[in-house]
Amino acid sequence: MAITPAPDEQPFSPDRIVSLISALPKAELHLHLEGTISASTAVDLAARHGITITTEEASQHYAPGNFAQFLEAFKWVTSFLRTPADYALITERMAEQLISQNVVYAEITISVGVMLLRKQDPLANFEAISQAAAKFEPRGLKLRWIFDAVRQFGPIAAAEVVKAATECVSQGVVAFGLGGDELAFPAADFRSVYELAADGGLHRLVHVGEIGDAASVREAVEILGVSRIGHGIGAINDPRVMDFLAERKVTLELCPTSNIRTGALALQLGNPAAKIARHPLPQFLRHGMQVTLSTDDPAMFQTTLVQEYGHAAEMGLNQQEIMHLAEMSFQSSFLPADIKQRLISAMWTLQSSAARK
Repeated sequence: MAITPAPDEQPFSPDRIVSLISALPKAELHLHLEGTISASTAVDLAARHGITITTEEASQHYAPGNFAQFLEAFKWVTSFLRTPADYALITERMAEQLISQNVVYAEITISVGVMLLRKQDPLANFEAISQAAAKFEPRGLKLRWIFDAVRQFGPIAAAEVVKAATECVSQGVVAFGLGGDELAFPAADFRSVYELAADGGLHRLVHVGEIGDAASVREAVEILGVSRIGHGIGAINDPRVMDFLAERKVTLELCPTSNIRTGALALQLGNPAAKIARHPLPQFLRHGMQVTLSTDDPAMFQTTLVQEYGHAAEMGLNQQEIMHLAEMSFQSSFLPADIKQRLISAMWTLQSSAARK
């Protein structure tokens, strides 16, 4: 159902929404573990392997650029992930960051395709990740995992990621995803890979429509059977695709700051000077589409989930819409229905309490 803002509802100021949303329990569904590596953590990881770099030198790799430059920066940062202990370290630091923002549930994407390329043992790495994450559940943070393949490595490599994922379902792996350069191979090349994932009990996700067109977003749903799409902002250029996504109830995982920093929004809008206020999130939401708000690679893009909600206010969303956006992050998760409802009820209870103050 499309949302029409009530005439007496005013958009939230960014400061007001940051204050409110900071206090609420939240879910984060599009977050790359490797993208949470801060410059200081990169320095620490490098030192473990006898490489000396300064925080200032590391920070240069996080500078704004285009999508190709982002992929190179991601490649550089992940080059310091060489042992299970390295993955445990970044998991612990990520979990602390999430808890500090009152995130209570997150589905974390792990670049297993990169691990395999580097001849690492993804199961050993994941065991270290799982053990590190378990320490945070008593503190109120539940984490689940998405094993991600790299599109430009091709379907055979992607099938190896699916195989690893199905071996870890009992340890909290809930989905298979496909990231990397979305223009590298057509969706049809991965049809059998996604069928394999479905047969293995995995939910299916894909990064598409970030720099690709609206047709590629529709193809991902029709050919790969995905229930959630990473980014998908290319859909803004075809109302028929927007209708299709709304009817199919396919969720778009939106990451506004990421889309600015990679140049994806400028590309989709055909405007090199496009600012975050032009992001299509409001249009998608008011069109009745299912959308969530996420950070993607928060350390690399210098953002937080709370700040992303502040950006939603900059786009003109009102209180009703922002709360609906926060609720959809729980609704679109792969949690059991009863747990979803409990977390949503807790969020609304706290919101009502805050509103009375």
